[in-house]
Amino acid sequence: MKQDDLAGLSKEQRILRVLRKVLANIVKDATPPPGRPHPLQESTIHDIRDLFGLIAEREAELAEQAGLNRNEKPYYADEPQNSK
Repeated sequence: MKQDDLAGLSKEQRILRVLRKVLANIVKDATPPPGRPHPLQESTIHDIRDLFGLIAEREAELAEQAGLNRNEKPYYADEPQNSK
């Protein structure tokens, strides 16, 4: 994650973003090819899903507190904007 992506965010928001990214990378690295058994226990997979949910909930709460639109999506700088 580039430092520019974290500029202007609170410390808690930065922690949540990095945590989500690291957790997603762990899941990608641990995911076996199709047809192979998963190295993680089912309870661990459930806990990871719960953690992603908690991160998303807290990010939404922080966005709401900051008055941000929770439906904002990332876009490229050269992408035309629909809002006027």
